[in-house]
Amino acid sequence: MITELRNLNQDQRAACIASLLGWSLDAFDFFLMVFVVRSIAGDFHAQIKDVAFAITVTLMFRPVGALFFGWLAERFGRRPVLLIDVLLYSFLELASAFAPSLGALLVLRALFGFAMGGEWGVGSSLVMETIPAQSRGIISGILQEGYALGYLLAAIVYGLFLSLIGWRGMFVVGVLPALLVLYIRVKVKESPVWSRRNRRVEPSTLRGLAPIARHWKRFLYVILLMTGFNFFSHGTQDLYPTFLEAQHHLAPGVVSAISIVANLGAILGGVVFGIYSQRAGRRRAIVTAALLALPVIPLWAFAATPFFLGLGAFLIQLMVQGAWGVVPVHLNELSPEGLRGIFPGFAYQLGNLLACGNAVWQAGIAADHHGNYGLALAWVAGLTALALAIITACGPEAKDIVFGDTARDSS
Repeated sequence: MITELRNLNQDQRAACIASLLGWSLDAFDFFLMVFVVRSIAGDFHAQIKDVAFAITVTLMFRPVGALFFGWLAERFGRRPVLLIDVLLYSFLELASAFAPSLGALLVLRALFGFAMGGEWGVGSSLVMETIPAQSRGIISGILQEGYALGYLLAAIVYGLFLSLIGWRGMFVVGVLPALLVLYIRVKVKESPVWSRRNRRVEPSTLRGLAPIARHWKRFLYVILLMTGFNFFSHGTQDLYPTFLEAQHHLAPGVVSAISIVANLGAILGGVVFGIYSQRAGRRRAIVTAALLALPVIPLWAFAATPFFLGLGAFLIQLMVQGAWGVVPVHLNELSPEGLRGIFPGFAYQLGNLLACGNAVWQAGIAADHHGNYGLALAWVAGLTALALAIITACGPEAKDIVFGDTARDSS
């Protein structure tokens, strides 16, 4: 692993750092909302499931952002679009702090979802088109766990500062990702694959859209795959802090500590299974992680003490984000040539759209079972793990395929 990272040159490392931080800080801004659902509900005198709709509306608008920013990335390059996207989601996070009503907050979270939707696809294509093929597995695991790192940072801010600055102050802190723009501006270079292709072919306004129709079977498969993945992650993360607060009556500091432990497991899982995917294949790594999550679910959802809840959270996220650690490389390798700016991110976020009702659905199940959030979490996690393993095993794989292949570009 260390040898592969050392083999990256300065430009490749800069692209990895920018994309990792962009996704981490994007996730940080998203998960701040997850931690303050109860606080917002109290402030606006609303029910938890009504406020949880803010999570849903964010997920609903992410595909629109993925398509828009992905199209821009095919037309104008990955680097400038990534820069603009980071600025936009940072500004919208700050604006959320000044929402005068729940309705206004929902609108701002929808706009935030639009901006958030663009970052993953643009950032992952920039990295995967820049690094050597033999480094894709490990870098994929590291890159995707920027998501867990963002969750971890949100948990720390929540535990340390919620009582001091309130939920509005939490969103003010969320403007900090804007500083990443300076690094992208100074250090990051354009994707060499995109640069070579656009020296050969004059990009048109429709380039990257019409060709998706020629690959519709693969596109639909990837959407189905990402629907499973998004139920797997959001079904085990979005309402877990609420579960710890409302069902176990744990203090913010304890909720923060368990969330930190969970995300340490997530980061470890992403790296371990990313490396494993480089040796054993993308599909095998995903299927293994998904199936290993099943025996952990009872501990994670039904433990009675903070220690065992924390252990369960660590283990479940080790497996959930272990599977997710393979996603950036798997989707970029499955993408048709010339579509890498749009195809992975758009399919990812359409899967998010199909899974976007998860938080409201789980909250409703809990409400129907006398506030039993553990039951709702367990059902979603178990069914999703099985479905994800089956969908992945039945799908294609393109491990270590050559990027920039002109034959693929014209297919």
